[in-house]
Amino acid sequence: MERKRYGKSVGDIMKVKSDFFTRNKEMLEMSSRQADALLRQPERKICKICHEPLGGDVFYHSQRMDYYLCGKCGHVNSKHEDTDDFANAVYITDSYENNYSEEDKKKYISRRDMIYIPKAQFLIEELEKDGLARDEISVLDDGAGSGYFVSALRKLGILNSTGVEISGPQVDFANAMNEEQILLQADPEKIVPIIRETKVNTVTFIGVLEHIINLDEILDAVRDNTNIRYIFFSVPMFSFSCIFEAAHQNCYNRHAGGTHSHLFQDSSIAYMADRIGFEKLSSWKFGSDMMDLYRMICVSLEEGGNGRLKEEFSERFLPILDTLQKTVDESESASEIHMILKRKA
Repeated sequence: MERKRYGKSVGDIMKVKSDFFTRNKEMLEMSSRQADALLRQPERKICKICHEPLGGDVFYHSQRMDYYLCGKCGHVNSKHEDTDDFANAVYITDSYENNYSEEDKKKYISRRDMIYIPKAQFLIEELEKDGLARDEISVLDDGAGSGYFVSALRKLGILNSTGVEISGPQVDFANAMNEEQILLQADPEKIVPIIRETKVNTVTFIGVLEHIINLDEILDAVRDNTNIRYIFFSVPMFSFSCIFEAAHQNCYNRHAGGTHSHLFQDSSIAYMADRIGFEKLSSWKFGSDMMDLYRMICVSLEEGGNGRLKEEFSERFLPILDTLQKTVDESESASEIHMILKRKA
């Protein structure tokens, strides 16, 4: 039976995502450019997860984008397909200098410890509960970005952990910050063979599955490699945040839209897991729905000339934000899920 955990303070998230409050106009313009890119792509004919033909009435509309609900698996699909052209248009590689300052490392470690250590602890604890000794855990992190999750695993003693990332500058940055080679750079066409051939027992995708163009190929590679016993991933869910975004068109749509062309539900995750021979082991739901609502109200009040009322709202709402969010999480309506899948016996 799936083990479930709910809730996490959003205070840390608000510190990291402060731009969403202070730079709404710029963020909204960026999102609009990303929507332009997606709207140029062919219309999506089949569900991203189960390949059921899409049709019928539009499920909802937000930031110029139509979304359809799959009648078979419950996945929420944008009207337009995510393609290689779309990926090339919206994914901008960060630039990192060759010389890194001590301040860079302090910020890196702070972000790792604040955001990624809890994720790594969750994975380790759940695998230990499933009978895997800590020194038996081995991890390949796909789409590892700047290596925060691999760095967190290594800090917690999972030394047989590494990551693969297509961005050379991010790989260089991660390795420099950790003063050792924790990530390997690989071109997109090399990722599937790497997954097929890895000897690790756990593959992780932290905020990655929703961005993968060739998702079926990646999942099939996991299915075919019997060394892989566990999958750990985080993905965006259809949630209250989607509704808040649709109702506040003048605010940056952090959750749906932008680079997220489809959203998961529990039913589509279950379908995806079963298709490749895995089942749900453990989940941790902690969303940002209430933070999104708080942000949108603050932005709307400020833009409407109600700065004093915004201050009053903040004083009353912030103390209860975590309590409200945990209620949302426990109702199975959170904007994000962290889940561990286990290969079926």
